[in-house]
Amino acid sequence: MIVALSGGIGGAKLALGLSRVLPAGALTVIANVGDDFEHLGLAISPDIDTLTYTLAGLDNADLGWGRRDETWSFMDTLAAIGGETWFRLGDRDLALHVERTRRLARGETLSAITRDICRRLGASARILPVTDDAVRTRLKTSEGWMDFQPWFVGRRAEPAVSELVFAGAAAARPSPDVLAALAEAEAIVICPSNPFISIEPMLAVSGVEATLRASRAPVVAVSPIIGGRAVKGPTAKMMGELGMSSSARAVAERYDGLLNVYVADETDAGTLDGLGCRVVLAPTLMTTLTDKEALARVVLRAAAEAR
Repeated sequence: MIVALSGGIGGAKLALGLSRVLPAGALTVIANVGDDFEHLGLAISPDIDTLTYTLAGLDNADLGWGRRDETWSFMDTLAAIGGETWFRLGDRDLALHVERTRRLARGETLSAITRDICRRLGASARILPVTDDAVRTRLKTSEGWMDFQPWFVGRRAEPAVSELVFAGAAAARPSPDVLAALAEAEAIVICPSNPFISIEPMLAVSGVEATLRASRAPVVAVSPIIGGRAVKGPTAKMMGELGMSSSARAVAERYDGLLNVYVADETDAGTLDGLGCRVVLAPTLMTTLTDKEALARVVLRAAAEAR
């Protein structure tokens, strides 16, 4: 059993690679819920949905988010009648949010709903929300405190960030399936997701980080930074704003002794000495399916050697 902690796009790429090189049923992905929010009266779970679509082969490769072969009649009509359009919901994607909202209102847990939707859509790995409780990432910015999605999507991550909080995390409890998966894991993989807004909200949920640190399974992280730049998203920008260097080394140091192995791009050779964990250098840019599978094999080999 391999357990991966993942946010959305970048993490989903590695999760797909892992799912393709591991035996069926061997991968569990624990998903961030700090990005979740309510929009237009609907419960939106962006990272869970990106993982679901990617692992089901339904992802929109052109946009990098949402569903393949999407149509936009709902958004066009909403715009025509003066509705909020800053967060775009495609017609196919909309159906998932409507169904999730209906079932949550009926008293089902996010974990149960996610499990059923993954089964129906044919996702190639088990996806577990880190918690069924509400955890929301909030950012202190140059324009005041903002919820994550209005900052990230609505303002295109432009306001500078000086602080993050994960509202509800201290009181939240990981689901029993999450704790069981971590306890049974042969290796734990931290995907190349933004450490601040994808991984740390999960570690902030009561008991999750402590369970990782107590695990006898090796913890292997993959850097989301290549040569000082983020492949996608605001990771590098946020690092500078938070007073950190934009580097693969700074990401590893952010995990503060949690790691047994750190996988970084070959571009960053010579910058990672003395980290306190084993460093493995490999091509980490995942452009093609072959890239994803190759990096997954590197990660699994590093975990096996660490065991």
